[in-house]
Amino acid sequence: MDQQVNLVTLGVADLDASRRFYSDGLGWTPLLDLAEIVFYQVGKGLALALFPLADLGADTGHPATAGTSFTLAQNLDAPAAVDAAVERARGAGAAVLKEPQRAAFGGYHAYFADPDGHRWEVCHNPGWSVAPDGTVTLTAVDPADPQD
Repeated sequence: MDQQVNLVTLGVADLDASRRFYSDGLGWTPLLDLAEIVFYQVGKGLALALFPLADLGADTGHPATAGTSFTLAQNLDAPAAVDAAVERARGAGAAVLKEPQRAAFGGYHAYFADPDGHRWEVCHNPGWSVAPDGTVTLTAVDPADPQD
């Protein structure tokens, strides 16, 4: 199996509420918006889908429950972009779990939860970069070195 992820599907309790949160609240543009599922392109070759929780359970043949054992994350260009993203999410109805602040890894970050409790981290990690071909480079950051 190749080392790649092309689609992340979030099981949601109320598809219309989640659609409003991501599309209207966060300002994301759907890649494909159907009555039963919504897709957003979130990176090179990567999409995020919102699918009703009950339908996800039926599709897999096993009950699905909303979970908090993982986070989705977005790396932004600057601490100010983290602040702005958190305010946009808060305005869309997100529960802010951790206000923007310096992070133990040396960057700046915050956490919020969407209407179904899916946790998102928005951060500025100066050690994270993406090459034009999509290759990620991650280097350690000195936590004592203040980042702008």
